[in-house]
Amino acid sequence: MEKTTLEYTNVMNVCREVFEKKSHDYGPSWRILRPSSLTDQIFIKAQRIRTIQETGENKVGESFEDAFMAIVNYCIMAIIQLRHEAKINDDMSVDEAIVAYRIVEKEAFELMEKKNHDYGEAWRDMRVSSLTDLILSKVLRIKQIEDNAGLTLASEGVEGNYFDMLNYSVFALIHLQ
Repeated sequence: MEKTTLEYTNVMNVCREVFEKKSHDYGPSWRILRPSSLTDQIFIKAQRIRTIQETGENKVGESFEDAFMAIVNYCIMAIIQLRHEAKINDDMSVDEAIVAYRIVEKEAFELMEKKNHDYGEAWRDMRVSSLTDLILSKVLRIKQIEDNAGLTLASEGVEGNYFDMLNYSVFALIHLQ
C-alpha cells in the first residue's frame, strides 16, 4: 500500500499542477460549465482513448497520459460544480478553486485507500483498456442519472461515479508510467 500511496500522490501532484497552471491562464472559466457538460467532456476523452486503443492510430497527438489527466481534472471540477452551483458570473477566485480542488483530491485519496484495502489492489492486475471501459460505463451511468433529473432508485449517485472515474484514471496513469 505504501507504493500505491506514493504513486497515487505523484500522479495527483501532476494533475493538480496542470489544473493550477490552467487556472492561472484562464481563471476559473470552467465554473460556467454545468456538471452535464463536464460529463460530456469526460465522455469525449474516454471515447478517444478507447478509439485509439482499438485502432492503434493517434492522429491528434494527445497522449493517453494527457487524456487521463484531463479526466481526473474534469471529475474534480464536476464534483466542485455539484457542491458549488455553476454561475454565469461566478465569483470563485483561482485560490478558492484550488482549495476546493485540494478538498476533493483528499477525499478521492481517502476513498481509494478504503476501496484498495477491501479490493486488495485488484486494479494492479487490470489492463488500461479495462479501466477505460469502466470509465466509459460510469460516464454512461452518470448521463442516465442526469437524463433522469438526478432521480435514482438504487444508485450511489453522480458524485460517487465521478470519484470512481477519477480513481480509475489515476490507476491508468500509474500503469502507464
